[in-house]
Amino acid sequence: MLDNHACVDDLRSGLAATLRQLRGERGLSQEKLALAAGLHRTFVFRLEKGAVNVSLDALQRVAEALDVRLSELLALAEQHSVG
Repeated sequence: MLDNHACVDDLRSGLAATLRQLRGERGLSQEKLALAAGLHRTFVFRLEKGAVNVSLDALQRVAEALDVRLSELLALAEQHSVG
């Protein structure tokens, strides 16, 4: 039986790592990413810590600000959560 809570926690951690990596590769501060996505910088900080459950709408805005497709962002997050 799958432990869905553990799977979600792993994916959230993978997403956090992916966001930090992509933001760093693009030379963006958390503040600049937040501005580009129309979000508060503390929300981006919490996303990168895996401390917030993000909506698809907000995640789409972050993906656009990072110039990646949402599906690619989620695939990378899943890879980070497995590895």
